[in-house]
Amino acid sequence: MKNTNNYKLMKKIILIAAGLLTLTIAPAFSQGLPTRFAGRLVLQNENSTNSLTKFNLDFPGGPPSELVKAIEKATGKPLNVIISDEDNGAVNLPALKLNNVDVVQLFDALQLASVKPVQVRNSPNSFTYSTFESYYGFTTKGQPSDDSIWYFTYDKPAVSPEPAQTKVIHFYSMERFLNRGLTVDDITTAIQTGWKMAGIKPAPEMNYHKETKMLIVYAEPDKLVSLEAALSALPTASTDYNLQEMSETIKMLRTQIQKLNAKFPSANSNSPEEKSGK
Repeated sequence: MKNTNNYKLMKKIILIAAGLLTLTIAPAFSQGLPTRFAGRLVLQNENSTNSLTKFNLDFPGGPPSELVKAIEKATGKPLNVIISDEDNGAVNLPALKLNNVDVVQLFDALQLASVKPVQVRNSPNSFTYSTFESYYGFTTKGQPSDDSIWYFTYDKPAVSPEPAQTKVIHFYSMERFLNRGLTVDDITTAIQTGWKMAGIKPAPEMNYHKETKMLIVYAEPDKLVSLEAALSALPTASTDYNLQEMSETIKMLRTQIQKLNAKFPSANSNSPEEKSGK
């Protein structure tokens, strides 16, 4: 009797362990699928596979509607599919060359292969990003058969339109560049060349105000980056300007000395001792 009770106890322990193992394996399997559509795949079983038409497929790639045509040609049967014009134009499927497959095997593999992590900006003005798992594929409801209705879905991140930029007026002093010997035409031509190379159209408006030696620019803020880069690369006349200032100071001092000499001529003449060398 004791052995019988021990046997029953061991059997219960084994059944409990098996149950726990099953609960552990199930989540592990689902974690192997992309998290954003785990459970959405048409996971095939023996009954569905045996009832579906097998075919060979040689698809060169293209939009989903072209894949449907290739499947219908390979099976000799129509395929019930719903594809929106937007998704059909947005997705370009890869080339496929498969033998002895059915639509469930094809669509499951295609969906898994389409998973792609995409970096998405958290907001239009933000510099932080999040990862979005984009994917596409054919799905149906219920037990798959040759008469099932499939629908194509393309799960992609929503792209927020960039906010419209408002033009602003900026003022740039040209005096330090003009003192270096450059002309306004030299500077504006270099800036316009940069805009042309960058494909900035229309080019921002620029006007030079002679009285204040200011370059006035009216443009969107992002179009001023190349302009400010050009100005920062230009040589300035800071050193030459200091030398010029020193030269003017020396001239002023010499003029004052001449005036003093004219007013006090005796102070500038040598004394008898100096003339005799004493």
